[in-house]
Amino acid sequence: MDKLWAPWRIKYVSQKKELGCLFCKIAKQKKDKKNYIVLRSKYCFVVLNRFPYNNGHLLIAPYKHTAKLEQLNDEETLGIYKITIKMKKMIQKVLRPGGFNIGFNLGEVAGAGITDHIHLHLVPRWRGDTNFMPVLSETKIISQSLGDLYDKLKKEKK
Repeated sequence: MDKLWAPWRIKYVSQKKELGCLFCKIAKQKKDKKNYIVLRSKYCFVVLNRFPYNNGHLLIAPYKHTAKLEQLNDEETLGIYKITIKMKKMIQKVLRPGGFNIGFNLGEVAGAGITDHIHLHLVPRWRGDTNFMPVLSETKIISQSLGDLYDKLKKEKK
């Protein structure tokens, strides 16, 4: 097995598993830069995924803690949809991807890593972004730091 040197991940792999909902916790902290919260609206917020499928992978979560879409009211549902469109336009302008994957993973068997608080994934895609690294070595290369992308998106928002 080949090894990829990634010493910055030691913080993640050595930390204790935190109790409680990650989304509820970071939404209440009001430490947006530290938590990579790019945008807040009345009903939801946007955060950079710390373990992205691709550069620019965003998570859009309602403030309401629920695992079920049907427990969101019309305003909350529309709020998620509107902020998704806004962030898609922003990512398009900043990163210029060729396309997007946008959707919810509801339940563990559907791939949800966090099952008790729904969140929408907005994942920019580029032609050829699945290359030999994930196929042969189960390694994905993300070419931009979260901090750099966060700063660019915050600048674009203004």
